[in-house]
Amino acid sequence: QNWTRGMSYCLHSESHLDTGPIYVRENGKLHVVNQGAGGIQNGAPKTRPFRLFSRGFSVELCMNREDDRARRQRTDHFIFTYTKEGNLRYSAKSLFSLVLGYISDNVDHIDSLIGFPEQIAEKLFSAAEARQKFTEPVTGLRALQKFTEAYGSLVLCSLCLRNRYLVISEKLEEIKSFRELTCLDLSCCKLGDEHELLEHLTKEALSSVKRLLLKDNSLSDAGLRRMTAPVRVLKKGLENLSVLDLSCNPKITDVGIGYLLSFKKLNCLDISGTGLKDVDAVIKRIQMRIGLVHSKVPLKEFDHSNCKTEGWAEQTVLQWEQAVMEAIKPQDNLRSRTATLRFYGKTHRIEEVVKCKLVETETKAAGNLQFYKEKVQNCHLPLKTEVVGSHELKNNKKRALAEQEIERTSKQKHLCLTVEDWDLLNTY
Repeated sequence: QNWTRGMSYCLHSESHLDTGPIYVRENGKLHVVNQGAGGIQNGAPKTRPFRLFSRGFSVELCMNREDDRARRQRTDHFIFTYTKEGNLRYSAKSLFSLVLGYISDNVDHIDSLIGFPEQIAEKLFSAAEARQKFTEPVTGLRALQKFTEAYGSLVLCSLCLRNRYLVISEKLEEIKSFRELTCLDLSCCKLGDEHELLEHLTKEALSSVKRLLLKDNSLSDAGLRRMTAPVRVLKKGLENLSVLDLSCNPKITDVGIGYLLSFKKLNCLDISGTGLKDVDAVIKRIQMRIGLVHSKVPLKEFDHSNCKTEGWAEQTVLQWEQAVMEAIKPQDNLRSRTATLRFYGKTHRIEEVVKCKLVETETKAAGNLQFYKEKVQNCHLPLKTEVVGSHELKNNKKRALAEQEIERTSKQKHLCLTVEDWDLLNTY
């Protein structure tokens, strides 16, 4: 009894340490030490919640502490969750997720991804995209090129940069790294004839483009000549083009339309709002050479709803746009300041750039010059007489001879290259 009282006194003196209840077995019975009265209580032990850590205890998992030069937030190797009772539970991440996170953090150091499984590569791309690795200036371009070289159209098959000229200027090299695009929308970007991106359109990396929208880009006949030179002479470049939009480019004349006749696979063409002089002659020329018919109603191929950004890098393009918009936010105050100065006559009034919507309204008022290729319908009609059949055979022969003559004359025209064409071809 004296021993238990001494133990009780010892525990009472060090009450700041929460050691929990102490049980003593005496004469085959279990007794609990009563710290308040200094005695022993008989009976079954009272249940008390077990506390693994004392109050105020905290733990911090730090990995790769020596690599704090960038101070990036790293994901831990453990997943912490709370149970319904409020207890903290943790479980280790899978080895696959750990390796995936490590590779995505160092994705710019990958030598090549050619031959790597597409399913794993897509997850790796998403992990790197979540860490915004592709928005970094130098390493992002290098990492993006590894994916585009290996997977092509899976990374991005369609790209819409309509009215996003700031994204083009900031991420030009990244945009040029995309390969095997089938649809490209560069409308309302004011690129001009000498832009580097227009020159990139003639490369073999974009020979798969079928839909090209170049509306309101300040193009002229010189730009069309440069863009069609590989197709006209080398039979390369945009040879698979089927839909082309060149509307709202008033510097394009009848001469520039002649360069477009080299696109033999063209099914839809929009040249509304261009600087044509003899519209009727151009309509007949397009119909005779490439078989496109003038449409009296607007075509749905040019409503800019079919071309959207699609592929693994869809969120990457959105991240680029958000970064550009955040960078130009401080310029709003400058615009308000210049507007105030204009109001008080401190500076000369500067004409603002005409927006794409205003150009569209002017084009609709001027007239619609959209062309399409008629589909051949198989009509199951009864056979005609032999006389009619003979006339049709004669007409078909005449048409075939006329087409051969046109092709022969066109080849002669192509062989007669100008000095400017030779200088342009020497650059490829």
